[in-house]
Amino acid sequence: MSSKPSSEFPFSPPAPDSPANHNPDGTSLFLPRDDLNTLIGKLTADGYQVVGPRLEQEAIIYGEISGADDLPIGWTDLQEAGKYRLQPRGDQAFFGYTVGPHSWKKFLFPPVAVVATAERDGTGWKLDTPDAEPPKYAFLGVRACELAAIKVQDRVFLGGPYTDPIYQKRRNAAFIIAVNCTQAASTCFCTSMNTGPRCTAGFDLALTEISDGFLLEIGSAAGNAVASGLSLQPASDEQSGRGESARQQAVSQISKHMDTTDIRDLLMGNLQHPRWDDVANRCLSCTNCTMVCPTCFCSSVKDVSDLTGDHIDRERRWDSCFNMDFSYMNGAPVRNSIHSRYRQWMTHKLASWHDQFGSSGCVGCGRCITWCPTGIDLTEEVAAIRSSPSSGRSERPPISDAEVSAT
Repeated sequence: MSSKPSSEFPFSPPAPDSPANHNPDGTSLFLPRDDLNTLIGKLTADGYQVVGPRLEQEAIIYGEISGADDLPIGWTDLQEAGKYRLQPRGDQAFFGYTVGPHSWKKFLFPPVAVVATAERDGTGWKLDTPDAEPPKYAFLGVRACELAAIKVQDRVFLGGPYTDPIYQKRRNAAFIIAVNCTQAASTCFCTSMNTGPRCTAGFDLALTEISDGFLLEIGSAAGNAVASGLSLQPASDEQSGRGESARQQAVSQISKHMDTTDIRDLLMGNLQHPRWDDVANRCLSCTNCTMVCPTCFCSSVKDVSDLTGDHIDRERRWDSCFNMDFSYMNGAPVRNSIHSRYRQWMTHKLASWHDQFGSSGCVGCGRCITWCPTGIDLTEEVAAIRSSPSSGRSERPPISDAEVSAT
């Protein structure tokens, strides 16, 4: 595995450790199917809270697991714009699905976090900043697009002059077990964003599932330490071939594409395009796309008092640029129409994110397409603007440092 960053995602995260080639001696390794429980048990014994895919409320979500039996064995997902369904696969695959409504963001950048407290006693108010030890997570089942999303959030929360201490502690403590995709949904377009479907960096261990077990790759010193406690065998040429065929199957199933050529200038040069009105008539401004997105990071802060008024928590909560109040300034919202809010979301995600963070804010996971109640597909919106750019173009230069600070 190469540690060289891609052109699409140039920022290298601080964890996991510097990646090695796939395995220390250059060989392919094989983990028998029944030993997946051993891996989960070892991580638990090492003090990790293992989080992985599981079935809940007719979806495959991410939650705590205690063994392989908690995984969605034999289930897959069918996804289209505005549609998500589970169905039996007809086999016993552990990871035979794509991605669901959850992302790993919720564990690294929690939906609600207390950032400060105030306690009143007889002498006045005592202010404090919580400094509790974060959970020590082991993420099992991280897809390539999700590794890219974590890398994007690393840049947001750790790559500037100020780091987010909550994210930093959780990120540094996390152990990542990636799983290569062996199938794709109709909403996936990771190949357009150069983020998948093959996991190439950013993991401690990576698995490719085949019928009798897993091909295993080691991506860090921490991964090597865990792998050394497993009953690994050299993979045969036949097993390696089956793994390559399974990975290639995901590539061949990807049917959705987005042309990213000069996309920043395309969108910023068409801020008055009539397509924004068209999509506004379909958008409910429900915030689903931002809630399921693995890279969106908007938040707001609110002071919450207990019933006595003697204790106050200052809470940071996930927010969305689709909420009207999110742009409230000087007595009124800046973006008071769905037209302006959808345009803000898409131009930031695909265009000004490059100015702000040096990469795209989209990893091609397709969640925003699947979980949009009206089936809005951002790849179709980009294609529509590209096919008929506005005659009166509203050119916009790269955003300034002041604008970056305000975004």
